[in-house]
Amino acid sequence: MFAVCCHDAGGSEIISSYVLREKSNPLFCLSGPAVEIFERKLGKINNIKISEAISQIDWLLCGTSWQSSLEWKALELAKQKKVHSVTFLDHWVNYHERFVRSNVKHLPDEIWVGDKYAKSIVTEIFPNSLIKLVNNPFLESIHEKYKKITRIKKSTKTGVRVLFVSDNIGESSIQLYGDEKYFGYNDNDVLNYCLSNIGTIDNNISKIIIRPHPSESIKKFYWAKNYCNKSVELGGKLTLLEEIAQSDIVVGANSMAMIVALYCGKRVVSCIPPGGKKCILPYEKIEKL
Repeated sequence: MFAVCCHDAGGSEIISSYVLREKSNPLFCLSGPAVEIFERKLGKINNIKISEAISQIDWLLCGTSWQSSLEWKALELAKQKKVHSVTFLDHWVNYHERFVRSNVKHLPDEIWVGDKYAKSIVTEIFPNSLIKLVNNPFLESIHEKYKKITRIKKSTKTGVRVLFVSDNIGESSIQLYGDEKYFGYNDNDVLNYCLSNIGTIDNNISKIIIRPHPSESIKKFYWAKNYCNKSVELGGKLTLLEEIAQSDIVVGANSMAMIVALYCGKRVVSCIPPGGKKCILPYEKIEKL
């Protein structure tokens, strides 16, 4: 018996896919975006507190969050109760910060990563930790799900459709570093740079869809609707795969959604403004604006 503990969207997508693939029946300790993600894939969840779950389990499987201390507290409790703990890392950045709150660090007994790039990074940061390379169940499921989605048929006269995916970098920078522009830019800077130079991405773009990160409101990007002479639409009502399927090019800064788009065979462009820290997504196919 094990328990799953998640809050943020990144880890939740991976771990919910793991539970689905393994056909397992864990206890669930979820909050925030994790609840919707798990219930979308697995149906109604019986959600309990980690303090209630810890006495019933042999091991704990966690994501990581910058919006919440849920998983950090779960790792602390698991250590106190001598319950084996595992963290499945998503993305490729801020690994150290994920396990620290108020200068107190709680590491799991094992760290799972989904590719060789992540393993190399985390091995350097935590050289004494047990690190396992595990197939990323979320990305493995992309191909199968994407094939089931029918792409919208459109006339060639409608031009190229661009999907902008936000990663809420400004808010996470505030939470982790106390500085919205720790990386040299925020989300609005990325979108502004993208829209200002949209013609250099493709000269036949007819529509730009803005998809917010699961942790942010679409109101954040209302300003962009009348920013340029292209048709700008506020997205996020469809699933990520549906919006990727309806688009020709996917743009952003460092969003995991850009990796998903690569797996779907889309052209992907990172639009980090000049002076900002470079794109950290370790895939050579991602173009730089």
